[in-house]
Amino acid sequence: MERRSFLRETLASGVSLLFAPAVLGKAVSGQSKKPNIIFFFVDDMGWQDTAEPFHTSRTALNDRYCTPHMERLAADGMKFTQAYACALCSPSRISLMTGLNAARHRVTNWTLRKDKSPDKSHATVEPPKWNLNGLSQEAGVSRTYVATTLPALLGKEGYWTIHAGKAHFAADGIPSEDPCKLGFDVNIAGHCAGGPGSYYGKNNFSAAWRNADRIWDVPGLEKYHGKDIYLTEALTLEATEAVSQAVKGDKPFYLYMSHYAVHAPWEADPRFIDKYRKQGFKGRYDAIYASMIEGMDKSLGDIMTHVKKLGIEDNTIVVFMTDNGCPSQLPRNLPLRGHKIRPYEGGVRVPLIVKWPGVVKPKTVCNDDYVIIEDIFPTFLEMAGCRAFKQADGAMDGISFVPLLKGKSGLSKDRPIFWHFPHTYGQTPYSSVRKNDWKLIYHHAQKKIELFNLADDISETQDLSKTKPRKVEVLAKILSDFLRQSGALMPIDKRTKKAFPYPDQVITAGHVR
Repeated sequence: MERRSFLRETLASGVSLLFAPAVLGKAVSGQSKKPNIIFFFVDDMGWQDTAEPFHTSRTALNDRYCTPHMERLAADGMKFTQAYACALCSPSRISLMTGLNAARHRVTNWTLRKDKSPDKSHATVEPPKWNLNGLSQEAGVSRTYVATTLPALLGKEGYWTIHAGKAHFAADGIPSEDPCKLGFDVNIAGHCAGGPGSYYGKNNFSAAWRNADRIWDVPGLEKYHGKDIYLTEALTLEATEAVSQAVKGDKPFYLYMSHYAVHAPWEADPRFIDKYRKQGFKGRYDAIYASMIEGMDKSLGDIMTHVKKLGIEDNTIVVFMTDNGCPSQLPRNLPLRGHKIRPYEGGVRVPLIVKWPGVVKPKTVCNDDYVIIEDIFPTFLEMAGCRAFKQADGAMDGISFVPLLKGKSGLSKDRPIFWHFPHTYGQTPYSSVRKNDWKLIYHHAQKKIELFNLADDISETQDLSKTKPRKVEVLAKILSDFLRQSGALMPIDKRTKKAFPYPDQVITAGHVR
């Protein structure tokens, strides 16, 4: 089947983003009955950066933002109040594509330039040799994790797979920076960068207007260059047209609608900015960010409306999620502690909504079970009727949460989930585990352990590590065993030239603070 790539070097001629309907005409009999899947994935949007509350009660941020289409989606489906991702973008995206925890796939920081890490120099910490070139489906590419991807598996089931927006799966110059090298049939505007050069068509979506590195330029949208259009809108137009072509070809489709919004550079969406400026938002980026949130929400509404017009609403699953918490330049997602990159809930807890007509009961809320980004992989495969899958080395960290969507509970009972960040970018290294209501965070460089009970203290203000030593011991062993079993790369102590100890070793040695 024909595949098209839209990397910068192949797009100078302004090739159309759309694929030929004739290609889609080769539909496989009976496969059109499979549910279409739309994964609407937003970048850098916090847990409460929406009018739809994900806490037990409304917060100030819920009254700040305007997201009627998120509210509409929640009314039609199930909202998860305890959904998690990694604390920053590339790790979340590789976990989504592979079903693996970041500790295992080792893309533990964000990627951009081939063979170069964004880590900062630190007096005592040397980050490990992580997979800084990202994800690959082919062996032999240095510093990449080789895996079979979600779109590749869906493609084998007859799905037409569409990537629209931010990719950020692999570094510049690595073949798999093109999503079509990772199993997608169509790539709209995806490449190595995790943010756009500009959100404005009048700037050609390029960083040239601010004399920044052109590596950030968004590829493949030449037809909109010089026009008065916002990136979020351009991506939505291209994505909906690609969906139309899939439906004409009688193919079930997987649309990965991965918006660059609301990632920096924070540039106002001109369709919505005036009303927020009139409200007197005080922060440097607050009104701008609010306009970008509403523009993102309009895209969600436009896509859902388009699906309805095509007559496929009853056979289309729509899932909304974000890749990590909001950046530190923006208002904190109270009552959560911390921002993007941090190990606390504000860095890793994210909104999740699932609409599945005929399966998910409308207006339902999952409050008691937690899920994590790698769970999306087996969940989507089960939705599509695929058999259970493990990577070539037998690994699979994600667990399908289809039972939760069907009204069952207890998925997360006694299930530990993990985070691993062995880096010096914006934060010293940490690893953490949640099991039931308890969360343990291990700070490698400080040999420090924190313990929180999230049921009683969602804000993570009361460190119970000194008063609950047995709980610390149990969770430290669970975390350490996982780090060992998954082959997690540990940061290096420059003073000893050795890896920092695992948390259970710190406790045994009596060094824990």
